[in-house]
Amino acid sequence: MRAARRPEVRLPELVAYDGGELEEDGDYDGLEFADADWARQSARGARFMDCALRRCGLDATVLGRARIIDSVLSGVRGVGTDLSGASLRDVEVSDARLGGTQLHGAVLERVVVRGGKIDFPNLRRAKLRDVAFEGCVLIEADFAGAVLERVTFDDCTLARIDFSEARMKDVDLRGAAAVDIARGIDRLSGAVISTAQLMDLAPAFAAQIGVRVE
Repeated sequence: MRAARRPEVRLPELVAYDGGELEEDGDYDGLEFADADWARQSARGARFMDCALRRCGLDATVLGRARIIDSVLSGVRGVGTDLSGASLRDVEVSDARLGGTQLHGAVLERVVVRGGKIDFPNLRRAKLRDVAFEGCVLIEADFAGAVLERVTFDDCTLARIDFSEARMKDVDLRGAAAVDIARGIDRLSGAVISTAQLMDLAPAFAAQIGVRVE
């Protein structure tokens, strides 16, 4: 079991953003976005490099195919944020409150998601490498068809997770506070679980191979 490599984000001295609307294919470097409301704005294809997003509103914000690199997202919130096909590399996300976030086809590499709650994230066919989930709550996360390599879940609550057709390598679930797998129990090859988790998941394993427990 190889441990996930953590991001080492060292932000330079940041410049406060002037508050204008985001632009598609925009280039944002060394900026701090604080308490911004980006509801229904579009920055599709934009690049955020060495940036800090603090307490920003992301309701229905379009960030499809955006690149977020060496950046920090703290206290962001929103429903229906579109990050489909986005690339996050060396990123720290803390205390996020998100619902229905679209991350299908996204690529996450050296990312830490710490604290907060994310409801119904769509990570179908996403690629996660060196990603650490720490102390967060994931409700009905959809990892169907996703590729997970060196991914850890420490002190997390995973409720009704979908791992259908997912592929795993060095995925560590042992530290999760609760693991509830709705679909894809047969896709855990490449993951490691604790003895206690095995007992909790035993009914699902039995059902998968057609064993009736009475």
